[in-house]
Amino acid sequence: MKPDMFRQPVSVLVGLGFPVEVRSVMDAYRHLTEWPASLRDSAHSIALKACGAALRGEIEPETARGLYVAFAEKHDLLAPEDQVIAVSQMSRDRDPRPY
Repeated sequence: MKPDMFRQPVSVLVGLGFPVEVRSVMDAYRHLTEWPASLRDSAHSIALKACGAALRGEIEPETARGLYVAFAEKHDLLAPEDQVIAVSQMSRDRDPRPY
């Protein structure tokens, strides 16, 4: 397992409500850097700084994950569990790689 991988992915809604699994600090960092500047707030800033620190090895990936989840919760981005299961199954049907 790569050192920046989360123990459990964070499922967030992107675009028009499509659920995506954020599996690593780098995934979370990318999502946060793509967040519109006009919507950035203190939760965004804290999560972004935490992800940067985790990528530099200054804090644990799970600490950054917790702050990313807090950001996602604040902005109603967490995907409902039933959607995640359906998308996860669809992804496995299309992609032959093991998960």
